[in-house]
Amino acid sequence: MTDSCDLASRYLAAQSVAREAGRLALDYLADRSRLQIEAKGPHDFVTAADRAVEALIAARLAPAFPSDALLGEESGSTSTPDRASPLWVVDPIDGTANFVRDLPDWCVSIGLLVEGRFELGVIYVPALDELYAAQRGQGAFCGGKAIHVSDCTTVAGATIGLDHSFDDPSADHRAHIAAVHAHGGEYRRNGSVAVSLTRVASGRLDGFLELHLNAWDVAAGIVLVQEAGGWTNDFLAGEGLGKGNPIIAATPQLRDELLAITGLETWR
Repeated sequence: MTDSCDLASRYLAAQSVAREAGRLALDYLADRSRLQIEAKGPHDFVTAADRAVEALIAARLAPAFPSDALLGEESGSTSTPDRASPLWVVDPIDGTANFVRDLPDWCVSIGLLVEGRFELGVIYVPALDELYAAQRGQGAFCGGKAIHVSDCTTVAGATIGLDHSFDDPSADHRAHIAAVHAHGGEYRRNGSVAVSLTRVASGRLDGFLELHLNAWDVAAGIVLVQEAGGWTNDFLAGEGLGKGNPIIAATPQLRDELLAITGLETWR
């Protein structure tokens, strides 16, 4: 069992490491000859910066918390996690397609899973110098100031983040856009799930939906949204940690309508 003191030290460490990792990523952008951009799939990229940032995060966290395991997008699991031991879940650069184009919607995302529950979430958006941080039961913050989800109660007038991967049917994505529009809402798509979840947590989006994501995409953002007063589905249901699941985030009052119009009531 990881006690509150242990979580507090990890929480502070994650914030420090996220900032350092963001600075390293910016260094790569400043000298694009170092990026070494590779395509993993349609509009899915990895760069030398992704790998270097993940290596930095692992190098900082491993000696500080030697009993912890780490699951990263680029390296996979660096050790065999014990379910009772803390597991860092890391996306070194979420929104790499934006990153390589020098668009601002990308971030460093660091979450912590303890005994089957996400306990910490830290997301740093370097282009905006915004540090989002949340510890379960302690609230959510940006730049040290408390944040909260919006007070939106209905899709009419709401703005919903709807993102899409080429691994999923585009018809489903189009159907969700049509459903939101038909009920008087608007949508945004920015190419970074973690950044979108910070916007739900801070009230700049009223909800977010994507049909399939991996744990490193959402681990930190789930804690942020929940601690900011929002709702998310049980992402870890079934084999969510290893194989991924949908993510739906919304204000509590918006949840049922959003699930109904998108046909995702089973994720309530």
